[in-house]
Amino acid sequence: MKKYFYVITIQYLGYRFHGWQKQPDVKTLHLMVDRTLNFILDGKPFKSLSSGRTDAMVSAECAAFELFLKEPLDDLKTFLELFNYNLPQDIRALTIKEVDSKFNIINHSKTKEYIYLFTYGEKCHPFCAPIMTTILDHLNIDVMKQGAKLFQGRHYFKSYCFKPTDNGVYDREIELCELVENNLYSANYFPEKSYLLRVRGKGFMRNQIRLMMGTLIDLGKGKLSLEDIKHSLRSNVFVKMEYIAPASGLILKGVEFE
Repeated sequence: MKKYFYVITIQYLGYRFHGWQKQPDVKTLHLMVDRTLNFILDGKPFKSLSSGRTDAMVSAECAAFELFLKEPLDDLKTFLELFNYNLPQDIRALTIKEVDSKFNIINHSKTKEYIYLFTYGEKCHPFCAPIMTTILDHLNIDVMKQGAKLFQGRHYFKSYCFKPTDNGVYDREIELCELVENNLYSANYFPEKSYLLRVRGKGFMRNQIRLMMGTLIDLGKGKLSLEDIKHSLRSNVFVKMEYIAPASGLILKGVEFE
């Protein structure tokens, strides 16, 4: 029997979800997506597979999943409108396109870009909480910018993997890592100044970016030095980093495919 394959891009606010992956007795993004698909497809058989899993409370500007069907969709535009009409308000479908059977949404993922949004020094409006981390202590932003650049390139990232094993592949390359002033997101309740860490690469290990951000925060507080970060990235070095930055500041900015 012929099968039909579609790639759907979506965006979501992850604050009230326990991540993407389905889990017993908790509300996840995959659960809500599949529940909506099951409703609009009238119970016809389908399967959905994401390009990656985001953790609890992590948001996405543009994520993607592949939809596998045994019957073709008659009108992609109408289907997308119906999908959005029935999705909860904190999930929105952006695009849909048909692909062939050779496409693999996991293996053909070329580049992922993440943003980590944060501010420091003052208690912020509670509305900031879903997408921005607030550090109440003073941070040295200049040294944090230098620290972010140390992650760029090919390094040994075992120190930036949550619960690493002895047989993992930790030699990885980060195409871009920079800490800059935030000019992407704005709201009238945002603090006067906020910042973001932008990280781009082929793929990332569990909690890697949050561990990198936590390390930069400790660097900004003076708890770590630039030399500490350089040492942590050397071949066959493992340093247990103490601080994993909160999940709610992390946003999947986009995914590019080959």
